[in-house]
Amino acid sequence: MTESFGARLRAAMDRFGPLCVGIDPHAALLDQWGLAQDADGLRSFGLAVVDAAAGRAAVVKPQVAFFERFGSRGYAALEDIMAAARDAGLIVLADAKRGDIGSTMAGYAAAWLEAGSPLEADAVTISPYLGPESLRETLTTAVRADKGVFVLAATSNPEAAALQTARTVDVAGGDEQTVAARVTRDVTWVNRSAAFEGALGPVGVVIGATVDRAEVGIGDEILAGTPILAPGFGAQGATEADLTARFGPVAANVLASESRSILSMGAAGIAETISIRNQRYQEVLRG
Repeated sequence: MTESFGARLRAAMDRFGPLCVGIDPHAALLDQWGLAQDADGLRSFGLAVVDAAAGRAAVVKPQVAFFERFGSRGYAALEDIMAAARDAGLIVLADAKRGDIGSTMAGYAAAWLEAGSPLEADAVTISPYLGPESLRETLTTAVRADKGVFVLAATSNPEAAALQTARTVDVAGGDEQTVAARVTRDVTWVNRSAAFEGALGPVGVVIGATVDRAEVGIGDEILAGTPILAPGFGAQGATEADLTARFGPVAANVLASESRSILSMGAAGIAETISIRNQRYQEVLRG
């Protein structure tokens, strides 16, 4: 029987630490690294990050947008990078932020989560803003395939706050809550099923490391058993101390996502930087 996504993630985080290394080949970074602004440059960049992260980090997170800009050749580079990362024992989280309804969402799920797909990843980021219920089939696909999803809930970009902190009323229960809290509640129920009791489930949420969880109404209880992807560490201003300051009792479930703060070290410096960052995060978690 295949090991569940949550079990694989937990084991990798316990072994290597909580750092999630972004693979974000910005044009400026390609220039800094002396690489061409083409698919070959992307491939060289991504494979160098994979080589540096292997045996040092739990998760790598390729940002799909930077590959899409080169069309089919960019996607071919992405396929090579993700395959190499999975072969190296890394958990691959495709940062694609897909969100739609019906058969379209099923198509996205097949593309990113189906075994044998050219774009097969271990997990994918998805958007709930066509309604959390629109994600049900994708969540089911993830569970059946022993894959994971990370649903956008309270993101680190400032312009999201007005929407994500807006208040909504549950017609059934009459309780007022934020949109972010409603999204979190409506997707994390999967993690509280008997199959995942006491372990990490397959449905994660994205909560920025710079976000005040009290303000967005996402408490500890609703996050029990839920993996959390936390962008905002490093270049966006969150520090290692924010891992426990922001997430408290659920800090051990957090993937601390960093990209520019690591990638700007250049190909020769990223391996050491990954090791140092993970060591610092682990020290914070140990208290």
